[in-house]
Amino acid sequence: MTPPTPMLHLVCGKIAAGKSTLTGTLAAAPKTILLSEDHWLARLYPDELTSVADYIRLSARLRQVQGPHVVALLRAGLSVVLDFPANTPALRRWMRGLFEEAGAAHTLHYLDVPDEVCRQRLRARNAAGGHDYAATDAEFDAITRYFVPPDPAEGFSVLRYPTG
Repeated sequence: MTPPTPMLHLVCGKIAAGKSTLTGTLAAAPKTILLSEDHWLARLYPDELTSVADYIRLSARLRQVQGPHVVALLRAGLSVVLDFPANTPALRRWMRGLFEEAGAAHTLHYLDVPDEVCRQRLRARNAAGGHDYAATDAEFDAITRYFVPPDPAEGFSVLRYPTG
């Protein structure tokens, strides 16, 4: 029997759309590893991440390290759930390079959730205190300005999750 092709799971959605919840579920599959950007950033740069500009700089640094690691995991036959936001064409191009270099399959999970639902979830998440970052409404607005839904022309295998 042929072993299954390793899969790179990507997630696209605004803050508090449910990306981390979904990635946790996907990572429960056998031979599957979860890599969470928020987890790594919070532990590597606990005192340096104070603004959107810091996030852009530090997440780029993290991608430089994680990219080859993701490719190696996929080549080793493991599936990877990449809990990094695939929220811009540039980030999705980086992710495409990973599964193409590894010769792996992919699915882009798109959580299509309206802003107001995300804001409600964000406020509840902040109140519960269980997430690495507690974004404010202003930070939600600043980051959401950069959000670009996946376009069919990008050529991804997209699984869309409508408003939850």
